[in-house]
Amino acid sequence: MGAYDLLFRHGLTRTDPEQAHHAAFRAIRAAGPAVRAARVAPRASEPVEVLGLRFTHRFGLAAGFDKNAVGIDALAALGFSHVEIGTVTGLSQPGNPRPRMFRLVDDRAVVNRMGFNNDGAAAVAQRLAVRAEKLERRGRRPDLVLGVNIGKSKVVPEDDEAAVLADYGSSARLLAPYADYLVVNVSSPNTPGLRSLQAVERLAPLVAHVRRTADAATGSRRVPLLVKIAPDLADDDVLAVADLAVAEDLDGVIATNTTVRRDGLRTPDDVVADIGAGGLSGAPVAERAREVLALLRPRLVGRALVSVGGVEDADEALARVRAGADLVQAYTGFVYGGPLWPRRVASALADGPAPSPQEQP
Repeated sequence: MGAYDLLFRHGLTRTDPEQAHHAAFRAIRAAGPAVRAARVAPRASEPVEVLGLRFTHRFGLAAGFDKNAVGIDALAALGFSHVEIGTVTGLSQPGNPRPRMFRLVDDRAVVNRMGFNNDGAAAVAQRLAVRAEKLERRGRRPDLVLGVNIGKSKVVPEDDEAAVLADYGSSARLLAPYADYLVVNVSSPNTPGLRSLQAVERLAPLVAHVRRTADAATGSRRVPLLVKIAPDLADDDVLAVADLAVAEDLDGVIATNTTVRRDGLRTPDDVVADIGAGGLSGAPVAERAREVLALLRPRLVGRALVSVGGVEDADEALARVRAGADLVQAYTGFVYGGPLWPRRVASALADGPAPSPQEQP
């Protein structure tokens, strides 16, 4: 057992998970300049082009860790090729009451019902503007690719289509100018009614509106647009989303978000019941995430497919790439793996995974 494993099991597990997250993130941000100065990086690999963007490798951090764009470059210094911030909503909101994050250590999983707690699109956009100005003054462009994940404000009724479009549109208008790619999140289980937007008749006008709004906000620079879906969709609905992505000319799909299912866990049923509602992430999601990847890949030839959910180690990341994922993301694996974990996974990917089907000659 490594040093971080010992710290995690005998120290961090005795701390409230949300408090531990904030403490760890503060430490990452504090150490960021030193890590960057030391030029610590994953083992060199050939850059890959996905979404028309250059990624130093295929492994990145999923949305949820840095909701407010406060530690982008510090996270990049740990070895991620891309960081997806958010989910950001049009309006600032505190999220659900605490406690709202729980560890299932025996399952290497997390249950959260955070509820899109974030500072809102205007505040995050201002933060990104400051970052962009600093980078311009230094005359450099970071290797990091920045994704921005946007979702619905809780106070906006999900059955009011005009209000939903306006809410997502506000976020897209403010944030697209700073995003390398933009993600429409309709798959968190912690905002009432949000997942109903995955139905193709709701999703089609939403992504079309976000596309138009983002294009108007960025002018000649077209920001790639993706949609993030839940693992709990039926297979036919997964395929319907893939067909919609093609019909609406989306640039790709991120699969998958957290699950509301609780079957097959090692954690005792009474403990799981006491935790209550929320999205489950981590190792238990891996099997369904692989299934969704297999469903989507043949339908999304020529479009980006980002696989997330249950990526625990380098072997799993490599397996996702070999199964057709263009990019791989993680969150819970990072929580359990520690600050050196991203570099280990990225270095393993540098060993040359087989190309995905659309890259093969």
